Amino acid sequence: MEELFELLRIPSVSADPAHTEDVRRAGEWVRDFIRSAGGEAELQATANHPLVIGEIRASENADTARTVIAYGHFDVQPPQPLEGWETPPFEPTVRDGWLYARGVADDKGQLYLLLKAAALLAAEGSLPVNVRFTCDGEEESGGHSIVDFLEADERGGDACVIFDGHLLKPGVPVFEIATRGIAYFHLRVRTGERDLHSGIFGGAALNATHALMQVLAAVLPRDGRVPEPLRAGIVRPSDEEIASWSELDTGAEVLAAQGARPADERAAEELYLRTWVEPAVDVHGLDGGSPHLQKTVLPVVAEANVSIRLVPGQDDKAIAAEMERLMREAAPEGAEVEIELLASAPAAVVPPEDPAIRLGQDAFERVIGARPLLLRVGGSLPVMSALEKKGVPTILTGFDLPEGNIHSPNERLRVEHIALGVATAQELYKSLAKLR
Repeated sequence: MEELFELLRIPSVSADPAHTEDVRRAGEWVRDFIRSAGGEAELQATANHPLVIGEIRASENADTARTVIAYGHFDVQPPQPLEGWETPPFEPTVRDGWLYARGVADDKGQLYLLLKAAALLAAEGSLPVNVRFTCDGEEESGGHSIVDFLEADERGGDACVIFDGHLLKPGVPVFEIATRGIAYFHLRVRTGERDLHSGIFGGAALNATHALMQVLAAVLPRDGRVPEPLRAGIVRPSDEEIASWSELDTGAEVLAAQGARPADERAAEELYLRTWVEPAVDVHGLDGGSPHLQKTVLPVVAEANVSIRLVPGQDDKAIAAEMERLMREAAPEGAEVEIELLASAPAAVVPPEDPAIRLGQDAFERVIGARPLLLRVGGSLPVMSALEKKGVPTILTGFDLPEGNIHSPNERLRVEHIALGVATAQELYKSLAKLR
């Protein structure tokens, strides 16, 4: 625990320039851990935060042993709002069977499980695979460096393991075999030279906020479905896979557990379909005029962030271009619209029958006593699509729980899941050595 605490105490917030050196320190910690386990590792410079690229080689016959890529990220989300934390975010604290700290579940604590498992096996001379660690220092700030590295990497691996997910509930492991992609935009609309008095010019002059709302309306979903041009390429899962979702908690239960309200009357019933199989457009922020002070103006500038989540089968670049076209065409005459694509990544899917998935399920079942469910996830993980292009099957799983508060105050991980995660990772490395 104290070893893990060392890593968790480093405030490696990649989105905050004030913590640039802290992100580097966290990378150095990971590098030094790999070296202390008998491996080789280096910090690799990027345009932003560094990567850690390292390897702990198999204890015997390393030149012919299978190679497993282990991915994780050592940067974390900002801890704000600080007043929401019961204990300081970078001072690990154990309470009621939980370990609290920023990054303990997402993802420093879970990366540590993979590191420690390889180190323990190497120490006893029984590591059966080469473990290549590819660790990211900018995952939480939209960095693309790890994707560039993997795309250029000529060596690759026989499988990849990522502990950056969660158990469905205690004792119920999950492999997330598909992720959605994303295209994320920043919009800026200008409608004149200066703000105007709404009493004198209201109804006659363009209002930038109105224009922005009109632009966004062109891509927003109706009854849970985005406009048809943004649905191109969708590959629907098999009826068998969809039927298996009926064993999960109902959509109404999932929404209620998060304090969320359904978007429409069918949203709860279609929750898994909408978050795993359907593209989704969401507005993440709006800025225009004076939303807090009473001020009767026609704003001349309005801005927004908006994204579309993409599903397997969709071309992220083609859909991004189509989304930009729809927004530009919806702008009223006279409005100047600037649209910047901030990030883009395709969706990814691993065939459920892939041998790596089956061997991984075997390993989890031996340790936990339950075979992992094969589910999809609505979020985006660009590293998975980069690995898919290389033909490297990925096991995306983890030991967080839905109530682990990732990206929120009081992020936490069950203490018992630390030893359980290390033991399962060890068995996973042994199982993947059987890949042919």
